Amino acid sequence: MDAKVKEFMDYVVATNPAEREFHQAVHEVAENLIPFIEENPKYKAARILERMIEPERVVMFRVPWIDDRGELQVNRGYRIEMNSAIGPYKGGMRFHPTVNLGILKFLAFEQVFKNSLTSLPLGGGKGGSDFDPKGKTDNEVMRFCQSLMTELSRHIGPDTDVPAGDIGVGGREVGYMFGQYKRIINEFTGVFTGKGIEYGGSLIRPEATGYGAVYFAEEMLASINEGFKGKVVSISGSGNVSQFAAEKVIELGGKVVTLSDSTGYIYDKDGIDEEKLEYVKELKNVKRGRISEYATKYNCKYVDGVSRPWDEQADIVLPCATENEITGEDAKKLLDNGCICISEGANMPSTPEAVDLFIKNKILYGPGKAANAGGVATSGLEMSQNSIKMSWTREEVDEKLHNIMINIHKTCVEFGKEGDFTNYVKGANIGGFVKVADAMIAQGHV
Repeated sequence: MDAKVKEFMDYVVATNPAEREFHQAVHEVAENLIPFIEENPKYKAARILERMIEPERVVMFRVPWIDDRGELQVNRGYRIEMNSAIGPYKGGMRFHPTVNLGILKFLAFEQVFKNSLTSLPLGGGKGGSDFDPKGKTDNEVMRFCQSLMTELSRHIGPDTDVPAGDIGVGGREVGYMFGQYKRIINEFTGVFTGKGIEYGGSLIRPEATGYGAVYFAEEMLASINEGFKGKVVSISGSGNVSQFAAEKVIELGGKVVTLSDSTGYIYDKDGIDEEKLEYVKELKNVKRGRISEYATKYNCKYVDGVSRPWDEQADIVLPCATENEITGEDAKKLLDNGCICISEGANMPSTPEAVDLFIKNKILYGPGKAANAGGVATSGLEMSQNSIKMSWTREEVDEKLHNIMINIHKTCVEFGKEGDFTNYVKGANIGGFVKVADAMIAQGHV
């Protein structure tokens, strides 16, 4: 079987050169799916995996915009429309200098499985730009977003492709892009999720990814008769996902001790309580400050220049920052420090070496395509509300989100059970694959 995986990966690398993150994402899936496909020849005959790694469409375009000095700037925009077998393309837009084709293809590929796991009718896509919103004025961000949407608008729609936010794309950016789309198309439709409540957004959407990662961890912990109460929790990042993951952990009785950003991390041995978390939200969302200011205010440990808080002891770890933030060396430290559970709030934050160690040591490990599916699940709920032109209450949306995460956990257990151990990576990969694969077979060679 190893030879078959290697043969397949040689093909992937040869046909997608210099796309390291995409290779990593496909390899992780192929290790589980190729043995499954060998046992289910209908998927092999239809060459489903070979078709799934090829985007249905890739859109790449230039984005010219004028900065506040009156100078012309040029960035590159992308939209990867990966798979629409079970619904319109769905996935976020990322604005960050590191954005390139390989990263977006990896994210879009992961999104196909993640969206399938939610059980909602959502295909997979992803997009973004190498534009960096940090340090830009509101007017500069608006001009960029309007220029990008002028081109992107011809490729998306409520029944075709429904983008959302991601790294670098929050409520401000979504608002500017949605406004320009509405201006061009002359229709008020649910083409974007993550919108403001005032114009079609859903309650709980900002909280959804962080809450969902915690709900998934809660289900994993319950499987070994454990919970968050009294547990020490380490969280990376300090943005939207991290903030609301911390909020839900505090609500469930856990003790959050770390947060981070690109400049360093804080370790608060006394724990980040509700009052301290409100300060973090003000610091990051309004003042757009650095996490080091938390350490100054609350007189706690701050490690400069190290954005990964994995040296600190924690029972539960929620990586919520970015891809490949937990290396094999980091994984050893976490295991040596007694970590029993990892639930990924970010996309692919653990390297293959780290994942292998987690599975080998049989700890509870929830991969991003399952654990952080709460964000896109609530985006799907936002689309439903837009379609029926109604708004559900906070409690209704939270209950639906919680139930979706419970069901994703059940799917992972169904397909990932190995004796008394659940391999959540295997469960998520096979569970996400089957629904999409069966739809692709039903729809013919398209």
